[in-house]
Amino acid sequence: METTIEVKNLCKSYAHIKAVENVNISICRGEVFGLLGANGAGKSTTIECILGTKKQDSGTVSILGMNPQKERKELFEKVGVQFQEANYQDKIKVAELCEVTASLYKTALDYDTLLKQFGLSDKLKSPVSELSGGQRQRLFIVLALIPNPEVVFLDELTTGLDAKARRDVWKSLSELKAKGITILLTSHFMDEVEALCDKIMILKKGGIIFCGTVQDAIATSPYKKFEDAYLWYTDEEVENESI
Repeated sequence: METTIEVKNLCKSYAHIKAVENVNISICRGEVFGLLGANGAGKSTTIECILGTKKQDSGTVSILGMNPQKERKELFEKVGVQFQEANYQDKIKVAELCEVTASLYKTALDYDTLLKQFGLSDKLKSPVSELSGGQRQRLFIVLALIPNPEVVFLDELTTGLDAKARRDVWKSLSELKAKGITILLTSHFMDEVEALCDKIMILKKGGIIFCGTVQDAIATSPYKKFEDAYLWYTDEEVENESI
């Protein structure tokens, strides 16, 4: 299978503190890859280095065969990014924000269709600042998909969504995967990771402590439930001690 994201021996430090150390990632076209770990584990730094918004100290990164540091313009057309926190001009309306975003890309998708898909078609004239947390989160996903990307980065994509909205987002992402879009996501919801991810990586203090499938993670831990296994890997408290 074609590799869309390749990271080799990625290292990044801040003032002698190692944020990421020797991280290796290989993601194929159409895969959903989960980058997991507690806050401060190195997830954000890893993603920023992959996107080229931060320069690694050593190691190599390629997306779709391109160097994100040197070929930013070409990659910009092929990569969609959804951040958990995003600040936009006060009073800008949903339709205006979508229109501005679409104008940046040569092959933008019809945002009306995307807004309908994510249950926001009735919010076209609403100021972004007046949307609920869940509605804003869905809008940020729409903005990431407007470029018609081949690769999408999603950060805590269903934070603030109710159960039905989360399931709807999962369904939409499964459809994107079926179209061959590569998705790299972070999440603190283990049921979401189980439902969506083909492969996962767990980081701890900037290093890899597990890489493989959810089933592999469970099999190589003392637990039968993935959430318990994840907490075991990260040395966070496991509330349910039954094995």
